[in-house]
Amino acid sequence: MEHQFQVQGMTCGHCERAVTQAVKAIDPQAQVQIDRPTGKVTVQSDQAREPLAAAIAEEGYTVAA
Repeated sequence: MEHQFQVQGMTCGHCERAVTQAVKAIDPQAQVQIDRPTGKVTVQSDQAREPLAAAIAEEGYTVAA
């Protein structure tokens, strides 16, 4: 299923990698697409939305509801 997140605080490639790695720690098979200028993160994953959002937040980014 597809999950879309609005993530604030991503400013560079390192940020994108941190978000991607956080998601893949929850679901190694997840497909992650990031549009840094808009802060949009799209995740294709069989996991629930909440653990994915929590993993991104644990990296220090704000995930809008």
